[in-house]
This record gives sequence, C-alpha cells and structure tokens, in this order.
Amino acid sequence: MEKRGKLKKWQTYLIHLTLFLCTILTTTLAGAEWMTGRAFFINENNIGWSEWMDWKTFMRGFAFSIPFLGFLTVHEFGHYITARLYKVKVTLPFYIPFWTGITSTIGTVGALIQIRSKLQSRKEFFDIGIAGPLAGFVIAIGVLIYGFTHLPPAEYIFTIHPDWKQYGLDYPKYVYQDAIGALALGKNLLFMLLEYLFVSDVSRMPNPYEVVHYPFLFAGYLGLLFTALNLLPVGQLDGGHILYGLIGYKRHRQVAPILFIAFVFYAGLGVFTPHELSFALSQANSFWDSLETVSWIGFYIFFLTIVFSRITKSFRDILLLSVFVFTLQFVISFFFPTAKGYAGWFAFAFLLGRFLGIYHPPAVEDRPLDWKRQVLGWTSLLIFVLCFSPQPFIFLD
Repeated sequence: MEKRGKLKKWQTYLIHLTLFLCTILTTTLAGAEWMTGRAFFINENNIGWSEWMDWKTFMRGFAFSIPFLGFLTVHEFGHYITARLYKVKVTLPFYIPFWTGITSTIGTVGALIQIRSKLQSRKEFFDIGIAGPLAGFVIAIGVLIYGFTHLPPAEYIFTIHPDWKQYGLDYPKYVYQDAIGALALGKNLLFMLLEYLFVSDVSRMPNPYEVVHYPFLFAGYLGLLFTALNLLPVGQLDGGHILYGLIGYKRHRQVAPILFIAFVFYAGLGVFTPHELSFALSQANSFWDSLETVSWIGFYIFFLTIVFSRITKSFRDILLLSVFVFTLQFVISFFFPTAKGYAGWFAFAFLLGRFLGIYHPPAVEDRPLDWKRQVLGWTSLLIFVLCFSPQPFIFLD
C-alpha cells in the first residue's frame, strides 16, 4: 500500500491562507448582517443576497471583521512567536470559518495553533500560554476605546431600523414591548469602566439591545469575552497553563476540578426551581405528564455525569457529585428564587469536561516561576475577572 507523504510546505501555507481568507469572508458577511439586519439567502430557486444585502452593505461588514480578526490574529501570533522563541515546533494559526446564512453567527469559532513538540518546563507553559491573551487583550482594549470615542449620533439607529424613526429617541418604550429574541450584550466590569472613562456624550450610547449594530463595540466586546474564556484557569486553556505555571502540577490538580465544578454549578443555577417544578406538576393532566416533568431532572443529572466524566474514573463518585450539584442548585433556588446562572455556559463546560479535559499534564522541569512572572500571572487572572461576563448574551423573551 502506498503511504501518503507529508504535505509540502507550500501546501501547508496554502491551507492556512485559504482558511484565513474564508474567515475574512464569513466574518464580513456576519458583520454586515449584525450591522444592518440584511441577510444573505439560499433557497431552492436562487442563491444570492436579498434585496437588503447589496455590495455596499457587504463592504460595511469589514468594520466588524477587521477589528475582530485583528484581535484573533494578534492573540494567536502571541502564542506562535513566543513558541518560536523557545524553539518549539508550532504551526501557523488555523482559522475556523463558521457562517450559516440562516441564523446569526459571528463568522468564526476562533483560531488555533498546534504545538508539535513537548514543552519542558512550567516556564515554557506559562510564557507561551500567557502571551496570546495579553497580546489580544491589548487589541480588544484599543478597539473598544476607538468605538467609545467614535460613537455616531443617537439617530444612527434609524439607519438600521428606519421604521423606528416615527417614535424618535424614545423608541425603546415602544419597540421592545412585543419583541421576542432581541439580543443584548451582558456587560463586564472592564466594558463598563471603559464606557465610563471614554464616552463623553452618554446620549450616543446605544440601547443594550442595539450594541450589536455598532461594529467596534461588538468586536471589542467579543475580544474581551474570548480573552476571558481563554483565561479560564482549567485544563490546557491559556488560563490553565498560567495557573499551572503559578502553582505547579500537584496544586493545580487539586484546584482545577473545584474551579470547574463551580463553573458548572453557576451555569445550571436556576435551571430547575421548586416553584417552576411544583407549578408544572400542578398543571399535569395525568401520571405520564408528571413523569415527563420529573424525567427532565433525570436527564439533567445524566448530562452532569457526562460533563464531570473526566474528573475521576469512579462512576459512583461522578454520579454522587452530579446529584450533589443538582441538589445544591435546587436548594439555593428555594431560598433565593431570583438567583440565576447562565445555561449558555453548558456548551463550553461540555467541551471542557468531555473532550479538552480539566487537568494539566506535568512538565519535565517543575521549577517555580520567578517573581516577575508570578506578578504577571496573577495579573492575568485579574484580567479574567474584569473581562468575564456572567451572562454574555441576553435574549428578550
């Protein structure tokens, strides 16, 4: 059987370039949709732009794609350049385009590099891990500052929603009464601080449900969100590398599962509440309706066992942990009915818990970091707190 040879260098470069160009296209299409509400369409009779999406509208999407891809590129090349300085074998970034044309996306699910040689020390893990988030963080800050200092007049929103002009700037009182599915961005501490420092005319700040139409604010916000996700101090995320470098293998193995369980606990807080459960049971018309309601709890606990499946090899311990987490969430909801987490984090928790893992592999050399790196490492975890949005996306219902 003939063996396939390795790709030639020019072929590898072509793959990277093609993915990058595709991601420029998809993020620009996504940006045009967010900015204008005008969409590309595909149906059985035709493929093309709707009457709302023309070439000029498409070009406006670059106002989103350029700053957002700028953030992603600087982040990944922060890792890449640092790895090369350590003479570590590493690939150029693989950009991952994602756009459906049917539902709203941001045009990509990110980018990644592949490290193809074993890292030898906590110092290497730390330096390569922290370089990307810090580099990208600077770009995200710059994009947001530019967005806050170059806000268009408040009437700009009427170029997006011309039919709202009849209500004037009091449009929120009228247009959101019956609206379903409107999307707001859940602000984080840093977003609010930059808004306070750099917005000179607060009347120009968009309604929270309209920020997605402001490309620099949206791209900068996503930059902070991606930075926070990467800095989550679990597994082999950038934050996991950083925390591993700070506290070493043994302590990280003790701390990581606690942090992950807390993350999952917050995600599911309020998913099941005593009030909602009792109401659903009272409305049940038969035994089978009641059984269906209760079965959702069983399904939820089963899902938790999947998410926690790599914490330990003991299925009994995993099951006990899942039941404990559900019970504690349920009890807190009883005493604090308004306490709500963010179920959207379950997708990320599933990816971490089932595939990426929450533990960090040991390095050959386990020497502690110098004090300068320790200060930088704890500062990066502070950046995680500042960038993290407990509820990043809020839908009007």
